Amino acid sequence: MYLRTTQRRNKDGSVVRYLALAENVRHPEKGYVEAKVVHSFGRADQLDRAALERLVASIQRVLADAGSGPVTRDGTSLDRIAIKASFELGVVHVAKALWAKLGIGEVIQERLDEKQLQAPHAAALLAMVAQRLDRPGSKLACHERWLDRVWLPEARDLGLHQLYRALDVLALHGDAVEQAVFWRAVDLFKLDVDLVFYDGTTAWFECDEEDVASQEWRGLTFEPLRKRGHSKEGRDNDPQVVIALAVTRDGVPVRSWVFPGNTPDVTTVQRIKDDLRTMRLGRVLFVGDAGLYSRANLDQLAKGAGRYILATPIGRVKEIREEVLSHPGRYADITPTLRAKEVVLGEGERRRRYILCLNEEEADKQRWHRADLLKILEVELASLSEDHPKAACRLMASRRFAPYLSQDDHGRPYLDKAKIRRAEQLDGKFVLTTNDDTLSVADIALGYKGMWIIESCFRKMKTTGLEVRPMFHWMPQRITAHIKLCVLALMIQRAAEIATGLPWRQLVSLLERLKAVRYTSEGKTILQATTIQPELAEIFKKLGISAPKTILAVG
Repeated sequence: MYLRTTQRRNKDGSVVRYLALAENVRHPEKGYVEAKVVHSFGRADQLDRAALERLVASIQRVLADAGSGPVTRDGTSLDRIAIKASFELGVVHVAKALWAKLGIGEVIQERLDEKQLQAPHAAALLAMVAQRLDRPGSKLACHERWLDRVWLPEARDLGLHQLYRALDVLALHGDAVEQAVFWRAVDLFKLDVDLVFYDGTTAWFECDEEDVASQEWRGLTFEPLRKRGHSKEGRDNDPQVVIALAVTRDGVPVRSWVFPGNTPDVTTVQRIKDDLRTMRLGRVLFVGDAGLYSRANLDQLAKGAGRYILATPIGRVKEIREEVLSHPGRYADITPTLRAKEVVLGEGERRRRYILCLNEEEADKQRWHRADLLKILEVELASLSEDHPKAACRLMASRRFAPYLSQDDHGRPYLDKAKIRRAEQLDGKFVLTTNDDTLSVADIALGYKGMWIIESCFRKMKTTGLEVRPMFHWMPQRITAHIKLCVLALMIQRAAEIATGLPWRQLVSLLERLKAVRYTSEGKTILQATTIQPELAEIFKKLGISAPKTILAVG
């Protein structure tokens, strides 16, 4: 039996609903099932709710007397249901679906089949990538805690040694996997590959000694990676590695590289360009930061009709300081806060094309920052005594204060008005250079401003979400594999963000509501997904993936 609702539409357009207690019975002659009304409760808007509540209470009392508690909609007694455990499902389900949609698992399995490897490396890599997207942690944490908290049956019985062996496989085939997944993403999301942004960052290790000897592994030689060098995180005393990344204008990783920590940016250009050339991206415009600027790098980038946009280090290049910054000409408005003008120096093969850009918003920030800094500096200078050379040396060695200071004949520091004026002339300005004459001033300025997307990718990898640090590995192949693992997670993350238009953190907050609940009922163990709300269903629709089944497992 069930509560049946029928409705009738009046001439004035209003709708009247009626409630009745009914049951489905099979017609003895015609053979089909029809509804039979047992009792009519009348109009819904005139319903005696108190009478219905008394009827429900009476039914429950009879069931209680018979030894049963309240029942569910399907007639199962709630007293007979025992909830055993719950698991996180949302993030893992999306990670697993996009892992398949981007072809990551397929590419990895092809490599395993080529080597005739039977171990569950693909499942182990999926688990470690999903962990980085959900709750980043060590491989030990993945094995001992994370896998028990999520519903990922294909990885539940993996041993810790199997996770490490899967990392070794990724170290060998990571580059090929990245390339194959990138082209799959290009087809799926119709990505533009005419611009390739390149930059590098550093990741430090909490260890005292840097690596010295090379490592031999499976017949291959891995050069030591943990070396001291110039840190972009201000930790020059700690061993580190250099991580390089090339991404599209949409922030989808094209390739990643791992170099020893003492590798300067300028020496990576040849390797990067050769690797990108093998990918046959078509007409690619290489966009890089000022750390790559050098005559050797410009020549290398230009070989083979290569096109580039590079920022220039204004302070190091005399031609830019003395000629480009003072060159006459009007700025053209690019955006409400960005203006730019073209400066061409030399002729023929010696022709150099520069774009002088002025960011008004950034200029205001720099002026306000300098004003506050100079107030602090004036107080520091006023507090200096005649016989306090250590304090004077400290000010002259300070990165904050030294650019505005000079020393008098007695060695005392003072505010240099000329240095302050020169600094004011640079507020909000940056200079770009390019060898592509087909690009307009606006194209060049906006192309470089797109560098923020790779900076965003590095922030995702280092400080939010994926957390490439801390790294507990010391073997070069494991360090490389760990970073490749983070890049694969970044690919999945960016794919989800592009499809939904939502940042990953917001997606995670919505996906965390979806759980898998394990309970026993009438002697059976059932694993069931919680109800999917409309907001979550819309996310699955935008991602182009199916929602998880209601009943995940029965045992």
